[in-house]
Amino acid sequence: MLEWVCMTENEETTTADSGMLASKFWRTLLTIVSVLLVFAGPTYFVYLLAVTLEVNFAASFAVGFALLAVGLVLMWYLVRKKVIE
Repeated sequence: MLEWVCMTENEETTTADSGMLASKFWRTLLTIVSVLLVFAGPTYFVYLLAVTLEVNFAASFAVGFALLAVGLVLMWYLVRKKVIE
């Protein structure tokens, strides 16, 4: 049989009320940083390193992949804390 689980209002609207996530400014800034890391990290930053600064192409790809991973982890954290829905 299926059991229905009803969430209370407190569970649906729970956000982190302490630290940086209590401020709307920090929530917005962290969201923008995560989006920039996800989109600009593997594209523009790789181009900047490889072409403009003439860094090894493989190293620039590795740095771009690392920035993508950091951006995804930060975005996952913000989704879990219900900053991004």
